[in-house]
Amino acid sequence: MRTLVVVDAANVVGSVPDGWWRDRRGAAERLRDGLVGYAEEGLPEHPGPLEIVLVVEGAARGVDSVPGVRVESAPGSGDDRIAELAAEAEGHPCLVITADRELRGRVAESGARCAGPRTVRP
Repeated sequence: MRTLVVVDAANVVGSVPDGWWRDRRGAAERLRDGLVGYAEEGLPEHPGPLEIVLVVEGAARGVDSVPGVRVESAPGSGDDRIAELAAEAEGHPCLVITADRELRGRVAESGARCAGPRTVRP
């Protein structure tokens, strides 16, 4: 059973002040591309293969999926969609990548584990 890894794009992109605010869609695409290798290689304590879902919102909506990373454009709040995905995964291993404390609490109620942005963005 593959671990579902749900990545909070806005939170992870915003964790590095590299000018992402000038091109939010481009920043989300760069993050997506950087996640591809983890799909097969895995993450610390989560050996591959992994099912990776990148949740985007706002100006980053419409970013395409690529092999290894499914992109979900949240129709509203990205946090709400992430919480839904974690709830849908109940009974299966789920890891949410975010530093958002409120979101961490919400997904923990579904049994998801959490890790910070540095897990996927050194």
